[in-house]
Amino acid sequence: MHSLTPALRFSPELLLKAQGPGLGLKAAIFDVDGVLTDGRIYIGEQGEGFKAFSTLDGHGLKLLDQGGITPIVITGRDSPAVRRRVADLGLKHAVYGAKDKLAVAQPLLDSLGLAWEQVAAMGDDWPDLPLMLRAGFACAPAQAHAEVRAVAHHVTAAPGGHGAARECCDLLLMAAGRYGDLLNGHLSTLDGGQP
Repeated sequence: MHSLTPALRFSPELLLKAQGPGLGLKAAIFDVDGVLTDGRIYIGEQGEGFKAFSTLDGHGLKLLDQGGITPIVITGRDSPAVRRRVADLGLKHAVYGAKDKLAVAQPLLDSLGLAWEQVAAMGDDWPDLPLMLRAGFACAPAQAHAEVRAVAHHVTAAPGGHGAARECCDLLLMAAGRYGDLLNGHLSTLDGGQP
């Protein structure tokens, strides 16, 4: 049976921070515009909005869920494109059109039985700061606003919409000790054979 040693590396100090306190992180909140997308919004002649999402980020969110860390989407905008992407990924927890992200995050975390120190948050602009400042671990994409980068425990090498969320997911999974098993679990084909 084939096995891979992960090529991805993070510093031991960063991994320790990304573990979170106590029993570790149980959920991660992601913004959409500027995190799961590059922040640009295309508007068609009929007023319809278009967004581009990264498949790397999508697979990272699925892996996060498989690794026992619940992905949550909280976005200030609402659009059919975002709802479709969240549904396609099978994400169970999402809030759309949130003007006050903290006001919607708190009851959601309460319903999941989670405290803020058990949660990671990834955002790119001022509306995300209340979540990031309370979270046990905070991530920001490379192009995030300076104030957001300043409070993040980790600023990704990748920009939003181009693998930043995947980098955050990989970091959280590696810190939780689940990355290698998930990687090696992908080495078998669907029929049970080896590649």
